Amino acid sequence: MRSGATTATLPPGIEDRDLVRACRAGNERAWVLLVERFSRYVFAIATQAYRLSEHDAEDVFQEVFARTYEHLGRLRDDEAIRPWIGQLTRRLAIDRLRLANREHPGSEPLEVVQERAESELERIELALGVRAAMATLPEHCREILDRFFAQEQSYQEIAAALKLPMGTIASRISRCLAKVRQQLGEPR
Repeated sequence: MRSGATTATLPPGIEDRDLVRACRAGNERAWVLLVERFSRYVFAIATQAYRLSEHDAEDVFQEVFARTYEHLGRLRDDEAIRPWIGQLTRRLAIDRLRLANREHPGSEPLEVVQERAESELERIELALGVRAAMATLPEHCREILDRFFAQEQSYQEIAAALKLPMGTIASRISRCLAKVRQQLGEPR
């Protein structure tokens, strides 16, 4: 990163590659946005995939972003920031587990943890993909899918809340899901 940092404004929804470039140019706001964008991802890998304690996960989190800040100039492909941060997080989480195994012999074997973590990482990546796809949808789609899937509201509850017929709710859910599938690159 360059010294003489700036705080130029960034467009909403800035692409990862442009965010990386702005960080390299010393834009402080870009750095804040980069940490915000990837913080949940890093924490999910540490806590869900590798099941680190909150304390260890916070240590990994801090180390990931310290190293990202320090070594961002080494990233060869600006669009590869997510997998680069993900790989860095995995390596640091494994290091933390190795340390724990040395300090507390008899802990779960690292091979078992890594196997379980790979499955969990696939789930995390899918969830992030769905979240990104949802962000591209119109507000009415986001709202109806959130009500149905996240809030677990029935068609009847959604219809009452939105003052729409239940048939309209069913068709909107179907159309909005088709848009999500399309964004994810799945066949219809």
